[in-house]
Amino acid sequence: MIDSKDTVDFEPAARALAALLGGVTDDQLSRPTPCGKWTVADLLHHLMGLTLAFRTAAEKGPDPAPDGPGDPAAAEHDPRWRTRLPAQLDELVAAWREPAAWTGDVAVAGVVLPAGIMGVVALNELVIHGWDLASSTGQRYDVDDRTVETVHGLVSQQASSDGTPGLFGPSVALPADAPLFDRVLGLTGRDPGWKS
Repeated sequence: MIDSKDTVDFEPAARALAALLGGVTDDQLSRPTPCGKWTVADLLHHLMGLTLAFRTAAEKGPDPAPDGPGDPAAAEHDPRWRTRLPAQLDELVAAWREPAAWTGDVAVAGVVLPAGIMGVVALNELVIHGWDLASSTGQRYDVDDRTVETVHGLVSQQASSDGTPGLFGPSVALPADAPLFDRVLGLTGRDPGWKS
């Protein structure tokens, strides 16, 4: 999918996600999200974990959660997310800018994949969970076209009407002329019109 000569830039997706964080109020932390039983606080906790895990993968470090990511709804949440998550997003962007990040095999949450594929999986996590956060907190969310096209390339290969365990719920059918990002959301099992 992606090799060391054809990498993607995480900065637009990271910037779009980071722009949402200042708009999350304390009273919104208990709101539902499109992610099943997760609250906004759970989603933020998941973002904290995934930014660390995918940065570590890019750096070829040991998998911080080899037994899987766990359920954020059952975890103790780090109250420092307002300061830590923006910093971790910056670190993630920098790590995947290194050409070596896109070579070899890497592990995240017990899954081993070629780095070129894992990088796109990481990008997808940022983009889709960014939309989850925006939708749950009533904020506008803008993702650049190139990022959406890259993520579409991944989800169109992985999604199914039955869902993809550990990745996506059952896909939601949308018209062929729907905006590409709406179709991406549908492929991940999300209704683009979802509101909390």
